[in-house]
Amino acid sequence: MKINDALTKLSFACLLAVAPVALAQTNEPPVPVRTVAPDYPDELRRDGVSGVVTVKCTIDEKGNVTEPEVEKSSNAAFEKPAIAALKKWKFKPAKVDGAPVAIKVSIPIKFMFES
Repeated sequence: MKINDALTKLSFACLLAVAPVALAQTNEPPVPVRTVAPDYPDELRRDGVSGVVTVKCTIDEKGNVTEPEVEKSSNAAFEKPAIAALKKWKFKPAKVDGAPVAIKVSIPIKFMFES
């Protein structure tokens, strides 16, 4: 598999995994409009290690990711690349009664090894 194909699949997996923490309080959840695949640590790719990092963050009223912090992780080596990539994501912000609002979400970032 080509590296671009793997990154596309990785981005798609991340895109589908946005899980708002307080969705019940919003009329419209945040929607990712730009995603960036995380850098896969070379040593983990070489060893065929896959994993997931769940990042808790706020999507602000402008659709920016703020205050990212690791909620849980299958491997500490994936944490910095997951946060670095997520900081580059852009969202259509959540809305309540048509007005953009900040919302806390948990986003799993998947690192899937494919040979």
